Amino acid sequence: MTKPAFTILPPIEYLTADRAEAELAALGEVLWACVQGGAGIGFVLPFEKQAAEAFWRSRLAGLRAGERHLLVARIDGRIVGTVMLELAPQDNGRHRAEVAKLMVHPQARRQGLSRKLLAAVEGLALSLGRTLLVLDTVTGDTAEGVYPKAGYSRVGVIPGYAHAARGGLDATTVFYKQLGS
Repeated sequence: MTKPAFTILPPIEYLTADRAEAELAALGEVLWACVQGGAGIGFVLPFEKQAAEAFWRSRLAGLRAGERHLLVARIDGRIVGTVMLELAPQDNGRHRAEVAKLMVHPQARRQGLSRKLLAAVEGLALSLGRTLLVLDTVTGDTAEGVYPKAGYSRVGVIPGYAHAARGGLDATTVFYKQLGS
């Protein structure tokens, strides 16, 4: 899959499947560090770096098929943040996509990278004809506050939705954003 036509500014980059494959270790490092820091992004402790790389490897087929797209943030050439756009495959959902795996390495936080990644993924979504974005995040997590500031509307909370990285169950908060209207 080639890069869709949309404007993107450094430090954000679009990664094709081939580039993502070449960067599996770096992508895995970001995921691993975020999970170690307690981020609720689908994984629980103990969590090994090999499992983080395996996750990204499992996403390559979808990247190649154009079902998902990957953006990264770099600082000094190093990948420090990620976000994916996962396109709804249903015929009646060709206007929507899910924002997934928005994460910033703990050492690179508080620099506005989440905001830049979100803005870039929204531009990407529009370039692909997707005007409705949905996402979920751990209720009460610091990341939950990022989305309303970026114009996302809170739908509600689902209690006991996922196992927390450090044990127990976390609720998830669901958000959406209409683009281009």
